[in-house]
Amino acid sequence: MVHEVPVIDISGIGVAGDPGPGRARAAAELDAALGTLGFVQFAGHGVPDDLIGRMQDVTAAFFALPMEEKCRWLPPDPSVNRGYAAKGTEALSYGLGADSPPDLFEAFNYGPEDVPADVLAHPRAADFFPTNVWPDNLPEFRSVLLEYLVAVRALAHRVTGLFATALELEDDFFEQRTSHSTDVIRVINYERRSGDPAPLERQQGMGAHTDYGIVTMLYADPVPGLEIVDPDGSWLPVMPEPGCYLANIGDLLAQWTNDRWKSNIHRVAPPGAGGALRRRSVAFFHDGDHDALIECLPTCTDAHNPPRYPPVLAGDHLVGKLLGPRTLTVSDAVSTAGDRLVRAEAGSTAGQ
Repeated sequence: MVHEVPVIDISGIGVAGDPGPGRARAAAELDAALGTLGFVQFAGHGVPDDLIGRMQDVTAAFFALPMEEKCRWLPPDPSVNRGYAAKGTEALSYGLGADSPPDLFEAFNYGPEDVPADVLAHPRAADFFPTNVWPDNLPEFRSVLLEYLVAVRALAHRVTGLFATALELEDDFFEQRTSHSTDVIRVINYERRSGDPAPLERQQGMGAHTDYGIVTMLYADPVPGLEIVDPDGSWLPVMPEPGCYLANIGDLLAQWTNDRWKSNIHRVAPPGAGGALRRRSVAFFHDGDHDALIECLPTCTDAHNPPRYPPVLAGDHLVGKLLGPRTLTVSDAVSTAGDRLVRAEAGSTAGQ
């Protein structure tokens, strides 16, 4: 059976404490989608089209810069989740304990600049809220990207409020644990340029991985490339519907829900493999407060389904996950993938 990523219209869900007429229906649809695929699409998201267009324009201008110019904005250390990441410097599959050739993407990472002063006073604040690295030759780049972050962060909070409804939790359950969330936006460019060598064996645009935090909100070009693992273990191509955000949950929410919801494995084919020489995506990672304790939710366990994962602080989990792909070493953070990657890779090999 081939599954499709469902579209849920959230324009009528209202807000916590004041539910709209579509909230119960949307919560039920969400529960079904995240329990099956771990992915969903949101229509009625409320992020202005004009802002999305300006975000695309300024990021396209950045990636069009010469490589030596972009490399002026590298982070000071691989552990710093900010600035430019050049093609071939990461391999996301290491986050699942698998080695592979480096991935064929370049990216620019940044985070919020409105973090409360008391949060920045924390002894480990630099680990979770490092200083952004901004180009000094693109006048609107910083202002547009920060405006975009505020808008998509608001969308993520609407969505996590709907999570609380679906999981039968207090309306503000996630709000209490995301007041200073270690949010990051990663603008990603997959592009095959003239003269680029052919991909190596097993090399991907982005290697198979799960996301690390609570939820990812993705705005992507409507071109082939993204693939997720179908429940039958095969790779399912996914393209966003026009005007929709793709969303998927990460490992922290899978642990919170005791695998009621799936942090699904996904990858991106090398640029050109599906006909498109370029694919752009912008991923907003909503990862929770670094000091939030992630432990099995009471609505997701019973005598026949005990907790599967030990409690963990969100920040410790995220740091462990980030370092593997960037240092090309196997991550020691807990994975929720089980043997799904092995089965998916075996299935794709058998079909060749």
